[in-house]
Amino acid sequence: MSEALAPADGGAPLRILLLEDSDLDTELLCAILEDARLAIAVDRVITRDAFTTATVQRRHDIILADYVLPAFDGMSALATARANCPEVPFVFVSGTLGEDVAVEALKHGATDYVTKQRLDRLPRVILRALSEARAHLRRDAAEQALRDLNESLEQRVAERTRELAETNAALQHQIAERERIEDALRQAQRLEAVGQLTSGVAHDFNNLLTVIAGNIEFLERAVSDERSKRRLDMMRGAAERGARLTAQLLAFSRRQKLAPVPVQLNQTVASMRDLLQSSMGGSVRIEMTLQPDLWPALVDATQIELIILNLAINARDAMAVGGCLTIETANVALSHEPTRPEEPPPGDYAMVAVSDTGTGIAPDVLARVFEPFFTTKEVGKGSGLGLAQVYGFAKQSGGGVRIETAPGEGTSVRVYLPRVAAEVAPREVRPAEIDCAGWRDPGDRRVILVVDDDSAVRDITTTRLGEAGYAIREASSGLAAIQALEADPCVDLAVLDFAMPGMNGAEVATVIRSRWPQIQILFVTGYADHTALSRIEGGGEDRVVQKPFRGEDLERRVASILDPRPRLTLVSGGSEAAVRAVGTGRG
Repeated sequence: MSEALAPADGGAPLRILLLEDSDLDTELLCAILEDARLAIAVDRVITRDAFTTATVQRRHDIILADYVLPAFDGMSALATARANCPEVPFVFVSGTLGEDVAVEALKHGATDYVTKQRLDRLPRVILRALSEARAHLRRDAAEQALRDLNESLEQRVAERTRELAETNAALQHQIAERERIEDALRQAQRLEAVGQLTSGVAHDFNNLLTVIAGNIEFLERAVSDERSKRRLDMMRGAAERGARLTAQLLAFSRRQKLAPVPVQLNQTVASMRDLLQSSMGGSVRIEMTLQPDLWPALVDATQIELIILNLAINARDAMAVGGCLTIETANVALSHEPTRPEEPPPGDYAMVAVSDTGTGIAPDVLARVFEPFFTTKEVGKGSGLGLAQVYGFAKQSGGGVRIETAPGEGTSVRVYLPRVAAEVAPREVRPAEIDCAGWRDPGDRRVILVVDDDSAVRDITTTRLGEAGYAIREASSGLAAIQALEADPCVDLAVLDFAMPGMNGAEVATVIRSRWPQIQILFVTGYADHTALSRIEGGGEDRVVQKPFRGEDLERRVASILDPRPRLTLVSGGSEAAVRAVGTGRG
């Protein structure tokens, strides 16, 4: 036998399971394999049990079996081998195996057969059977590896598909979030632009109303007939309605005059029940859900009542007969950033909500409800300033508004108001004192400097204060006022308009406070930036008079500041030449 017929494992013994009952045939078979230079290790069995046990152990490379046995037949042995060790080649070696039987055996899983008359073929049959078995194993391993690869590929494809889906979902979320932020930014910019325009219009309108109301007052003194007085009363009423309209505009633009104090919203809401019930009529039921331990809110007490009444009337108009109006209070701690410009920033708030069971608000309308003059009511039924005023009040107070609504299911407007924080004691400033009263006679009138760039408004202010008995000086700009004070700083009160070209009223007041702290400050204005005013010493709410003037508000406020006569002081180091007395009638 050539070297090519040697086992492929380099000479390791070939483990053979031999099913043979003849000793002579066993010796002959082993001799032929040894002559073929095959290293073999033969385990011979005869009985069914021994054969079954050997096949279960699966420690043989090939099975050689006789076909005819005393108590066991070859086909049964083949079936047992295929069941217990199907990967091991099975070769029949028999002297009685006919052609038909051999074909049947091959059909049932036999690898090959050799007749005992041609045992010289046995070595080649064994090697071919082993080679085919190894090829079959390699093929099975390759197929398994292919199956594993396919499964792995499918898994990777599934994972990649999931990753792509997650990435796409994240991208879609980012796109949606960006669109939401852009929409919120556009809305905030639109509201800010409208607010700036509105505040400017309100300021100019207030100046016009000041001239109108002041001249009406002057005319009333000169008119004696009743018909003319009635016409003047009608004109005054129209001016007052215009003043209320500008107040609403200033509320939206966050430039209204507020006097924030700690307010118990539960008491405010409870005290308004009768007013709300009369406003609702008998067609709407009112319910209140008030949190017992509600935080006090830092707001203007009068304005919050107007806001609640405003929202209640809006809710009434949205409901049919038999609807329900619910007013709720709650403590709310917000941690998320606002998603819309009207919403409050993170913080602690006392919340008051006004909810109805009405028609709700459509999405396209909801996007514009805070714009001034936008309304869905019929002409003459609404000004479109209600929610705009709520928006401006809440934002100016340091809070915000949220609307929860669904068409046909009602609306809830939630107003978030800042929780009262610990008060901070103001610093006390003590300027050096120089007695300016020593340069005056006891009978001299108090001196007021009126600063306003609008000559008509300035004329109204100076006329009223002059008639009230004060000595008047005038300046048409902040710079002119500073120059006048440098020439003569002995002024008791500076009445400043806030909105002026060049230096505004707050900037003029800052200079006056730093250089002439003895001069009192009073702002007479159509609107005021209360953030800027709050940074000025003496720029509190009691130092602001709203235009147009109502009754004797201006005179009373001036009198409360100047009477009784305070001790006038100057910062030490002032020029004696610049300090001189102002006589009666001077100005």
